[in-house]
Amino acid sequence: MSKQVLPDNLPIPKDDGACDHLEGTLFPSLTFESTNGFVTLSELPETVVLYIYPRSSADAVDPVGWDDIPGARGCSPQGCAFRDHQSELLALNARVFGLATQDIPYLQGEVERLHLPFPLISDSNLQLNEKLNIPFLEMKIVGTRFYKRLTLIICEGRIVKVFYPVFPPDKNAEEVIAWLKNNHA
Repeated sequence: MSKQVLPDNLPIPKDDGACDHLEGTLFPSLTFESTNGFVTLSELPETVVLYIYPRSSADAVDPVGWDDIPGARGCSPQGCAFRDHQSELLALNARVFGLATQDIPYLQGEVERLHLPFPLISDSNLQLNEKLNIPFLEMKIVGTRFYKRLTLIICEGRIVKVFYPVFPPDKNAEEVIAWLKNNHA
């Protein structure tokens, strides 16, 4: 399995406060379609690590200026890092999911391409924005909205930790593991 590499000199996203309201909030009882079927994250008994990312771009050319948007680039490296740390996360009783606004057929291709051992969730109808006010990137492409990159840790249906902004994305899994070991083990 190849390791995805980020380009040098990507702009670093700043904390704009757009996720300050999330920690301590109940995760809504929403059923999402994932690459492994339907899932209601708030009902899972394990700790849930939900990394939310803008978009994957395996078979698409990145939009002009994509690398100039702070936090936009790095979806595949982030997913690969969670893949590579899967056994550590499972040992901490944490179940990983990725979530983007792309549809299930596209996300299924990403699971296969990156050899992800966990499901990706489609939020193409933007349920999380409606229920939790998850922030969007400033760019829209052909009517599609893209979430900003953030990671939620959900325990017993409640958001107990928010990683935002996430940078660099390929180090997020290590940050999550460190937090789980220090706060939730």
